[in-house]
Amino acid sequence: MAHGHKSDEKIVYVGDSRVKKSGRRDSTPPDYTSFPGKSEAFIPNFLLKEWMVGCVVLVGFLVWVMAEAAPLGYPADPTNASFIPMPDWYFLFLYQFLKYPYVSQDYILLGTLGIPGIMFGALMLAPFLDTGKERRFYRRPIASSLMFLSIAAVVYLTVVSWDHYQYQLEEKGIVPEHHERADKVREALERGEERPSFLKTAEAPAIIEPEDPIFASVVEAQCIGCHAADLNGAGGPSLLGIGNRMTSEEIADIIIHGKNNGSMPAFEGTLSTDEINQLAEWLAKQTQS
Repeated sequence: MAHGHKSDEKIVYVGDSRVKKSGRRDSTPPDYTSFPGKSEAFIPNFLLKEWMVGCVVLVGFLVWVMAEAAPLGYPADPTNASFIPMPDWYFLFLYQFLKYPYVSQDYILLGTLGIPGIMFGALMLAPFLDTGKERRFYRRPIASSLMFLSIAAVVYLTVVSWDHYQYQLEEKGIVPEHHERADKVREALERGEERPSFLKTAEAPAIIEPEDPIFASVVEAQCIGCHAADLNGAGGPSLLGIGNRMTSEEIADIIIHGKNNGSMPAFEGTLSTDEINQLAEWLAKQTQS
């Protein structure tokens, strides 16, 4: 690509017939610096080199991320006042940046869209603005200064963010969950025990008013075969929380007439009207928060 913005500047490629070939066939062809005044084609020559360098950097970055995986912290809990949310380490600089008042609160759009947009826009425009022939960084003060300033800002904001996080942990006496898990695993292995599991299983909701006589007289006799003893469903649907979905009248209608072509049998004639009404009212109390 020609340097500068002159539309009439002539582009001369090394492959041009006016460049004399070397007399030795086995000699390594010289690079573009051996031909003063001649330019390298931006597409595909220079662009391909940039892509290759970008791929190497990206692979190195991905290896680094996989080697230093983000630890699992405390799950989000709005009732836990001691929870300190933290992003992954490669976003710490942006996390710290958004803490400053002039890019947050009333100016949140400036911090999340405005300034990042300017930075990425400048990066995209850099090849069109910096068209000088000089490629040594110390001979390009503007571009080099912006690059070093950006690197210094990212490093500074990352360090400040991490130091502030450690200070908050110490001030509140909080031990991160991944540290607690690592300590418990190490202690278990030292005692010769199996590695503990940290999977949390939700407890089944309890039956409401299990002491009601209708539970012993009807439910245990007629319902647990399909709905299980804890009413959480065996071959049939769960009855826990049915009060959130149906009224006692709707439940009574299903008990009387059945449902789903006999999969829920009709108990008309099997149960008395009083038993059906009592059962429907008791099932309507089975709600979940």
